[in-house]
Amino acid sequence: MREPNARELMSEPVVTIPPDMPVADIARLLAERGISAVPVEGEEGVLLGLVTEADLICRLAARLDHAPSWVGSLFVNADKAAERYARAHGWIAEEVMTQDVVTVGPDAPASAIAAAMEQHGIRRVVVVEAGRIQGVVSRRDLLRALDVSPPEPAIDVPSDDRIRSAVVAIMRREAWAGTAHASVEVHEGVVEFHGLWPGRSVQRGLRVLAEQVHGVKGVSDQTIQGTEDLYWIG
Repeated sequence: MREPNARELMSEPVVTIPPDMPVADIARLLAERGISAVPVEGEEGVLLGLVTEADLICRLAARLDHAPSWVGSLFVNADKAAERYARAHGWIAEEVMTQDVVTVGPDAPASAIAAAMEQHGIRRVVVVEAGRIQGVVSRRDLLRALDVSPPEPAIDVPSDDRIRSAVVAIMRREAWAGTAHASVEVHEGVVEFHGLWPGRSVQRGLRVLAEQVHGVKGVSDQTIQGTEDLYWIG
């Protein structure tokens, strides 16, 4: 199935605001439209920045700020402190907006958009073409691109040895799986993990990993809790 791109996923027409819009009006706009961010648009549709709920909430949090001690002031990051002050006390969009906006082109695939959101810890990206705002892709928009259909039932079922080899090969490619101190056995298509209990997160990851392998009918975790190392995957 072809992966959708930003042009197909983005919300449009996108709500934008001018750089001189008062903060009070921005807050009202976000609340009334039920949106969490709005791009700041300059002349001819050029993207200048983004005002988010977090930018506005900064004003409330700043009420508890205290002046740093003399020693603390020596270690203050001037750029970050000045940016926070502007967001906490600015009156118009261009004073409180985030200027370093993550953008993508209209043809960016959903996987690249998801990777950008994860890397930057953000909730949306602005779609830009030739410097002009085309739309916004939010996490909610991106959900439409998820393929969560269960795998098709296997027609040609591989042998237990082939399944085990495939599982072990994937585990060796994943750094987190290689530290599990677990051995793998396969009986009639059911993958069994034996050895030292790896912890709940790795345990869950191993189950999902095994379920991706063609021919696997089930996963059984037989690891035990202990303190001594048992053996490496092999």
